[in-house]
Amino acid sequence: MLLQVVSLRKYFGGVKALDDISFAVQSGEILGLIGPNGAGKTTCFNVINGLLPPTSGSIYLEGLPIDGLTPYHRARRGLARTFQNIQLFSGMTVLENVLTGNHLSEPAGVLLAILPLPKIKRAEAQARQQAMEWLSLVGLQGRAEHPADSLAYGEQRRLEIARALAQKPKLLLLDEPAAGLNPRETEDLMILLAKLRQLGLTLLVIEHDMCLVMGLCQRIIVLDQGQVIASGPPADIQRHPRVIEAYLGREDLEVE
Repeated sequence: MLLQVVSLRKYFGGVKALDDISFAVQSGEILGLIGPNGAGKTTCFNVINGLLPPTSGSIYLEGLPIDGLTPYHRARRGLARTFQNIQLFSGMTVLENVLTGNHLSEPAGVLLAILPLPKIKRAEAQARQQAMEWLSLVGLQGRAEHPADSLAYGEQRRLEIARALAQKPKLLLLDEPAAGLNPRETEDLMILLAKLRQLGLTLLVIEHDMCLVMGLCQRIIVLDQGQVIASGPPADIQRHPRVIEAYLGREDLEVE
């Protein structure tokens, strides 16, 4: 198993945002994390990638504890993350944004900017080539030298994914990647995420778009009021009485 979350709790005063959460992510799968607003999904992501400390519980990546590690060190261990609200470097080009992700995975990243040594120059050229490959994967190779903030919204979503991929993650956490996308863009996103799985990447996805979740994920974890109320394959989740009651309602969960 790639990621294991054990008895995770996160309290904000008297509010139990996460209350004894346990689940595992298997290598090579796409696992969905769903639930109504306020269920604790983003809090769960924030604790997993180190933005928030847990009140109690443990997190293991490839069998090793990552409790206490900073987000940077968790990224170096193979954990990458995108956010519900797009967080790009607007003053940089599309290519430069992806290169910032590459520098997280390559210790020589800082040296690239200050040392004109031939070895460093070769490493810089290799980093640019890899960044262009990620941009090609997400369909943005033709926009590499454009300012990041000149991209359309859907393109910015794909750029954020490319930057995360440049970290060479073992596990990619996607927080509502389809938020704000139109149906065509959402369909393209599903194709991209399925392609990432085919390339061997493991995905943990928070998403409200049930067509995407049911059509893409092998398994789904459902949170409500900080607790896991159901887990299993999409067909079982659609019929689960507690999910129907707590989440969006029967019609919203039925996907043909």
